Amino acid sequence: MEKKKPSENENAKKEQLKEFTVDNTGKQMTTNDGVSVHDNNNTLKAGDRGPSLLEDFIFQDKLAHFDRERIPERVVHARGSGAHGIFEAKEDISEYTCAKFLQKGTKTPVFVRFSTVAGFKGSTDLARDVRGFSVKFYTEDGNYDLVGNNIPVFFIQDSMNFPDLIHAVKPEPNNEIPQAASAHDTFWDFVSLMPESAHMIMWAMSDRAIPKSLRTMEGFGVHTFKLVNENGKATFVKFHWKPRLGVHSVAWNEAQKISGFNSDFHRQDLWENIEKGNYPQWDLGVQLIPEEDEHKYSFDLLDPTKIVPEELVPVKIIGTMTLNRNPENFFAETEQAAFHPGRLVPGIDFTNDPLLQGRIFSYADTQQYRLGGPNFHEIPINKSINGKNNNQKDGFGRQDILKGNVSYFPNSLGGGCPYHAMLKGEKGFQSHEERIDARKVRQRSESFADHFTQARLFFNSQSPQEQAHIVNAYSFELSKVNSVEIRTRELAILHQIDAGLAKQVGENLGITPPEQLDEKTLMFARQNHADYPIQPKKPEVAASAALSMKVKKGEGTIATRKVAFLVADGVSKASVDKMKKALEKQGAEAVLIATRVGKLTYQEGGEEQIQHSYLTEASVCYDAFYTPDGDSVKALMQEPDYTHFINEGYRHCKALSFAKGAEELAKKSFIEKDAGVIFESADQLTEDFIEVMKQHRIWEREKSRKVPS
Repeated sequence: MEKKKPSENENAKKEQLKEFTVDNTGKQMTTNDGVSVHDNNNTLKAGDRGPSLLEDFIFQDKLAHFDRERIPERVVHARGSGAHGIFEAKEDISEYTCAKFLQKGTKTPVFVRFSTVAGFKGSTDLARDVRGFSVKFYTEDGNYDLVGNNIPVFFIQDSMNFPDLIHAVKPEPNNEIPQAASAHDTFWDFVSLMPESAHMIMWAMSDRAIPKSLRTMEGFGVHTFKLVNENGKATFVKFHWKPRLGVHSVAWNEAQKISGFNSDFHRQDLWENIEKGNYPQWDLGVQLIPEEDEHKYSFDLLDPTKIVPEELVPVKIIGTMTLNRNPENFFAETEQAAFHPGRLVPGIDFTNDPLLQGRIFSYADTQQYRLGGPNFHEIPINKSINGKNNNQKDGFGRQDILKGNVSYFPNSLGGGCPYHAMLKGEKGFQSHEERIDARKVRQRSESFADHFTQARLFFNSQSPQEQAHIVNAYSFELSKVNSVEIRTRELAILHQIDAGLAKQVGENLGITPPEQLDEKTLMFARQNHADYPIQPKKPEVAASAALSMKVKKGEGTIATRKVAFLVADGVSKASVDKMKKALEKQGAEAVLIATRVGKLTYQEGGEEQIQHSYLTEASVCYDAFYTPDGDSVKALMQEPDYTHFINEGYRHCKALSFAKGAEELAKKSFIEKDAGVIFESADQLTEDFIEVMKQHRIWEREKSRKVPS
């Protein structure tokens, strides 16, 4: 097949989907068979008050389809949001892979689906949970799916345990409570008996599990894969997605309030920013490990509960993904998008990671069930742009019409087609040749038996404020567990990671953490490793800067941040415009919030229509707050909802600024002056406000604030 030029491939998926896009504007209504409908309001009856007739095929056509409009939701990752985009490869890595979409200058259409893991389809976006981060590349060699998460490790090491993990974290079967939450007995019972989950639980109890936006999440391939070059040489690889906007979270109290005010917060944020042209971008990075270094480190590259610290293997940025188009139809695209880690293209291959090996079967099997049979790849969103040619036939939902009388290989009647690439000296997908000489066993490598070193690495890498959030998260979750035995067992796990962490959580629960694991935990751990606990190898690094979300000075951005301008009649337009202009120059958005929607009168004269009021908006949906000068200050002094707005923003460690005449409003509240509270009397109001916003949060405020909880 002749290689397409990158420019031809860039919009190939968009053009392909046009063929399946239907616009009903100006069209007459028909049945699914194209028969025109004269009356869509009344069933066919024997008389206007008589019984409905069985022969009403128009009614049957409509209702039978309606009865089947809902397909089974995903068992995990049920709640998701999707978008189209482009991936552009920017670095030459042909030394490591022959994958064409990774060759420098190539542009490849993508579809990305973000999701939560545990909740049902109607659950909240802001649950404390892992986020799915799955990318379908429509490459010229077929579809490649990088099916990952926003956390680089996983709860378990072997896919045999996956159904148990999900059964444990889902709502409890007797009462189906709680929804989209891990704070209950069955989940903590399971993980407290599975020491291998300790590292992942540490991430899940951190702020990584409550992202500010889908646009501010990192993504990871989780597993170690292989890149394979033209000569068949393999290199181990870890995939990373680095968001251009930085990695940011919300506070736990804030997440709960956002869930109540707008459970679609993440979905709406992604949709609206793409519609505004604020296209989210991620850089794709790789950690490359030579095959000969497979056993070089203190951890096992095939263990999905381990990371490769960036201090050992730096992340090399090789391209950029831009999401620039929302779906036309949520169901047809986002809901029917079928991802599968087994969708590979030449130049990428699997490793023997036992969790990855199980996913290769499970995902395809799941999609066949969800989407009605073996032809889910013919649904437009899942179709490869280079087409398919094989002898698979029939089945539910078949759309292709296979021409001719041949559907087998080898054949002579069809000219030997479709032919194998090797028969004509062409290249197709070839698995990396790996020597295997082993016994058939149900065992786990001893190199997988160190469960606490990297959990400790993660905790040690957090800032003091992030560590405090982890303590609070464990305390909250375990306080929801009714069994004291389970709480105590999990505290013993924490003690193996960090005695101080265990002590602080234990004090919040009124339990002294045991120093050793109990016999139940040891019994289950020894099913995998007979000599557990082992003496772990000395780790190469004790902390890794890449694991903290704290913004380094000079690295932040305020692009696409939403800043609430808190106003009332009589506000100074000059005060509004000066700050608005400065923020918009940096890519932020100013939103005026007033005492009521409708007409706002400026101090200098003139009016503006306001769409947002203190009644309709919540402070948790904004990133920072500005109170302009003007006669409006007197009105706001008597406005309790205004006071609530700024107090809550202060509590959630956000930046607040007050024009010179508005400083009295801060004094009337619980707000105390700190690095994140900017007064105009400092003479650099706009500059200082922008700089402090770049930090994302003023987490240091948590220790000193006096706002009632």
